[in-house]
Amino acid sequence: MSKPTDYTSVMGRKAEVMKASVGIDFSEFESGSIAFDYEKMMKETGYTLEEMKEIQGKTGVGNTPIIELRNLTALARKMAPAGKGARIFIKDEAANPSSSFKARRAANAVYHAKKLGYKGVIAATSGNYGAAVASQAAMAGLKCIVVQECYDSNGVGQPEIIEKARKCEALGAEVVQLTVGPELFYKFLLLLEETGYFNASLYTPFGIAGVETLGYELAEQFRSQEGRDPDYVVCTQAGGGNLTGTARGLKKAGANSVVVGASVDLTGLHMASDKDFNRKSFTTGHTGFGVPFSVWPDRSDVPRSAARPLRYMDRYLTVTQGSVFYITECLATLEGMEKGPAGNTALTAAFALAQELDEDKIIVVQETEYTGAGKHVQPQLDFAKDNGIDVRFGDPKDEVPGKNIILPSHPSLIKATDQDMDRMRKSLIKTALKTYTKNPTDEDYKFLAEETKKDEAWVREAVSEILKTL
Repeated sequence: MSKPTDYTSVMGRKAEVMKASVGIDFSEFESGSIAFDYEKMMKETGYTLEEMKEIQGKTGVGNTPIIELRNLTALARKMAPAGKGARIFIKDEAANPSSSFKARRAANAVYHAKKLGYKGVIAATSGNYGAAVASQAAMAGLKCIVVQECYDSNGVGQPEIIEKARKCEALGAEVVQLTVGPELFYKFLLLLEETGYFNASLYTPFGIAGVETLGYELAEQFRSQEGRDPDYVVCTQAGGGNLTGTARGLKKAGANSVVVGASVDLTGLHMASDKDFNRKSFTTGHTGFGVPFSVWPDRSDVPRSAARPLRYMDRYLTVTQGSVFYITECLATLEGMEKGPAGNTALTAAFALAQELDEDKIIVVQETEYTGAGKHVQPQLDFAKDNGIDVRFGDPKDEVPGKNIILPSHPSLIKATDQDMDRMRKSLIKTALKTYTKNPTDEDYKFLAEETKKDEAWVREAVSEILKTL
């Protein structure tokens, strides 16, 4: 007898579908309260870091170059006070087979899917990860389906997402394009159940552990090239896997670099809103994902997300859409490198950060991505204008997401804004108390201290303060 396929029934089978499609029983890590065994869950990949590097290497993933951006560094120093202006580097992850760091996640997920005997893989993503999964699936001889939130209710799709769909299809994937809203996760679950394919989720231990090789490799390369670790590593922050995996890799390499998250400020725009969907020019790496996934990682498609950025993030910076477009053009015209918008978000934050640091400091932007017809600055700005967005030169501080995009009239106007991380930490704790229990155990306090990168005394005080409001 076939199972009912209505929305409520399918969503009600989420845990069952996830267990069958990932091969992990998440209940094994639960304590029955707020805490769960995160490190035990991460070991579910069954692979050491060295084994993951070997798996990735067999499909040409990894060993991407470190490149110093001397001209952008020189520009930052012109804008900075005397003696300031840290050296800026990028790790060119666009050199991977699918042209982004997400090939690292996909390589491990697809390898494991084939090892377990799955006939295909499915990923729900706006595109870069879909292209990575499609690329790795093609090499492994597996089928691939990419489920993509692409259109508003009028059938209008964003240039960047459509570009990514083209790449996924070129690599052999079937792309299922949907309108914005709750149907994405429903359709994803339904396809997993109907096909019996492996869930190559961004948020499983496979998806995060695959990025650990990036952080580890980065530390090794800097020690070889510069004789030391970078002082700061800037990661574009969206769902949290990029930052989490990189930071874990750095930690395994023994590096003590400051880990900085960076997102485009899209304050006021709701990511699930049909009205707002096409009023933004960035499909990832923005606060619409970066903040919610930081303060509650378990909103993802698995019971417990392996991407937990507040465990590892030391600082969280936001930049404006116009500033990222400007730095994208600077990278092309000053350094001769065309790169896509996600990595350039972190680069924009790095450009601003460099100006507050001494000249002998080193900042590395830990990833770049490919660019293409729909990802270039001009089609994005044209699309914004078509959607009633005012595009002009001026001071980025006057930018209002969904209303205008302000390209800096001078590079000195490019700034990064620090987010209140203690406020975010308290938001995470509040949600945990509301979701699980208002009487946390000692184990819960220890867990929340790890989750927020704070000591237990701070957490206990925060819990006491929050409970007064519940």
